[in-house]
Amino acid sequence: MKIAVDAMGGDFAPEEIVLGAIEAVKEYDLEVVLVGDENRINPLLQKHSGPVSDRISVYHASQTIDMDEHPGVSVRKKKDASIVVATRLVKEGSCDAVVAAGSTGAAVAAAMFGLGRIKGVARPTIATPIPNLTGTTILLDSGANVDCKPKHLVQSAVMGSIYSEYVLGIEKPRVGLLNIGEEENKGNEQTLTTFPLLKQLTTINFIGNVEGRDIPKGTVDVVVCDGFVGNVVLKLGEGLASAIMQLIKEAIKGSGLLTKIASLAVLPALKGLKKKLDYAEYGGAPLLGVDGGFIICHGSSKAKAIKNAIRVAHEIVEQKVIEHIRDSIAKEGIVTNENE
Repeated sequence: MKIAVDAMGGDFAPEEIVLGAIEAVKEYDLEVVLVGDENRINPLLQKHSGPVSDRISVYHASQTIDMDEHPGVSVRKKKDASIVVATRLVKEGSCDAVVAAGSTGAAVAAAMFGLGRIKGVARPTIATPIPNLTGTTILLDSGANVDCKPKHLVQSAVMGSIYSEYVLGIEKPRVGLLNIGEEENKGNEQTLTTFPLLKQLTTINFIGNVEGRDIPKGTVDVVVCDGFVGNVVLKLGEGLASAIMQLIKEAIKGSGLLTKIASLAVLPALKGLKKKLDYAEYGGAPLLGVDGGFIICHGSSKAKAIKNAIRVAHEIVEQKVIEHIRDSIAKEGIVTNENE
């Protein structure tokens, strides 16, 4: 398997991207193609790659897309941008999936223009893993589409369920519609219209409306909402997790000697908690609905996050997630207008 990685995207490119790629090929059975400025990438590979150098190659791309550039315009104009070239390698069949840590907007635009949508999918969706008390909940959409119609949410439910089953290994994942109450008659026009459509699906295990507190509790495996709400939920969760860890540190620091000594006993547990809440452990979020494996990473991703994102890309290809989505969308007979 060969994964294309945009080596120029993200806050710490290209060094952390290169280091993550090196760790990935050491740990997983795959090859990586680093796409970007070869004059900056090659010296890093020569310095760090060592015995795995034969499984990492460089594909030169002379342009990059910055965070402040308009995604759609830049993807169309900059034909030799690293994210555009990496996507093209998958479209042409040279690589099996893409990993990108730069502008989310540019990544989505490159995937849409370069790979296209799976037949029947109106809009791709970003599926973000969120840790909970019992495992992981997949939140979608987490930012690709701030405004969604009911059919978009229905398709997200199908795609999220497939990802949860085949990549996370959850049998019959519980799918919930994010709402302000569990009752079927609760919500706004969007959720009220979406609920009966989800009930009709045969390929998912729809458990009804769920509330925000159900996500960290782990009572739902896949939660569906529009990208505006999803992104707010995601950023709130990230901020809250960080704040809790900081409060714990400050409480221990400001306590007496006995408390500080006692805290040493719970240090391993705190380290385990920090690891579970660390987004780098989850790598990246798949862009589901495009016709190819595509993983979007946090802009501040370092080597560990890139390594795990490459792992996710490997799992998506290995488990044939794209093929399963294609089959389920066709089976459900979800009719879409290709212009929406």
